[in-house]
Amino acid sequence: MTTIVDYGLGNIGAFLNMYKRMNLPAKAARTAEELRDAERIILPGVGAFDHAIELLDASGMRPLLEEKVIHEKVPVIGVCVGMQILADTSEEGEGPGLGWIPGIVRHFRSMPAPNDLPLPHMGWNDVEPRGEEKLFRGLERDARFYFLHSFYYECANLSDRVATATYGSPFACAVRRDNVWGVQFHPEKSHHFGAMLLKNFAEI
Repeated sequence: MTTIVDYGLGNIGAFLNMYKRMNLPAKAARTAEELRDAERIILPGVGAFDHAIELLDASGMRPLLEEKVIHEKVPVIGVCVGMQILADTSEEGEGPGLGWIPGIVRHFRSMPAPNDLPLPHMGWNDVEPRGEEKLFRGLERDARFYFLHSFYYECANLSDRVATATYGSPFACAVRRDNVWGVQFHPEKSHHFGAMLLKNFAEI
């Protein structure tokens, strides 16, 4: 069972509908009790870094979420802001993130070679997986996903980057450490490319 954490951010229905179309079991969890039997976890998110952490704390699910991810090693994938809160900190916020994949979330204008491209970065973009990453099985060539963001994930360890995209300069659009994944793009809005990625995650 794939469980989507419904803490008040993200299009939960889009994930559920995509899994329903693929005839794969999925449900939303709004309480710790509903999260307890999760075999795989999706942590969605839109909006601001601090607001996402505050809502996750207010949901009452964070302690069990950390228990399942850190100690039980349940696979989890953060999406968009759900990916960004996996980091230690963000230039967008003041409080700490979850710290599950060491790194800092930075504004595009903080890139070593900043550009004057419009922000947010919005629309379809090519994604280049690195090496053999099971999340991108079948997506090694010509994969395109939908993005909407002004901040990007700067990993403390380059080995945690599993895919890149380019907007002026290359940036990490997918990260992974052990059982924790994050994607900056929206698979639930990315048609058959997103469906394949979510199917791959459901089979991990």
